[in-house]
Amino acid sequence: MEQKMRRVVIPSQCLGDAGPFKAGRGTFTEAGKIYSEHLGILNQEGDVLQVIPLKGRYNPIPGDFVIGIVLEAMQSSWLIDINAPYPAVLHVNEAPWEVEFGDTARYLNTGDSVLAKVLSVDESKKLQVTLNDRNLYKIKGGNILEVDPSIVPRIIGKKGSMIANIKKYSRCRIFVGQNGRIWIDGPVDGIDLVLLAINKIESEAISYGLTDRVEELLKQHAKDVR
Repeated sequence: MEQKMRRVVIPSQCLGDAGPFKAGRGTFTEAGKIYSEHLGILNQEGDVLQVIPLKGRYNPIPGDFVIGIVLEAMQSSWLIDINAPYPAVLHVNEAPWEVEFGDTARYLNTGDSVLAKVLSVDESKKLQVTLNDRNLYKIKGGNILEVDPSIVPRIIGKKGSMIANIKKYSRCRIFVGQNGRIWIDGPVDGIDLVLLAINKIESEAISYGLTDRVEELLKQHAKDVR
């Protein structure tokens, strides 16, 4: 059966009126109209219009949950790679530990990974992240997978439906960062099933009915997970 494809829009294409609709991620408003910021897939969640870029680096927005990798431990902060064009700063005041000046490497060092939240992005593109929120911490164990940030909304699914199915059938713990990094921990067969599902999502990301097709795939292979 032929798969119905999602609508692809181009930069500055008009998406609708700003009255009935609200401008979401990847869009901008001008003279009462909503326009696309880039080449991507139009996605509507209620009355919010979003454009998911087909390709490109992660564009950080305050409040995003991300997986970061420590680049350097400095005197009173850490430099964190969050897969954005610029590294982010994690200040000791935004960490859950009482860190003495110059003792940062004892808590996080080069190569360590963290589940973090984007705290701020200023006009000069300086980024700050925080660990002062629920379920944010230094990552221990598991595996980190990188995907194009543009497919993260498809991996999560509407109201979290896609990722919920993947967790259910794979029996894995999974954290999907908005920056295109995914942390997975669980049985080897379960991790293999997660990778199988994500590969399918990547190859069919712009088609409709993907959640049902991925669930069918998961059901077929779930018996192999031990």
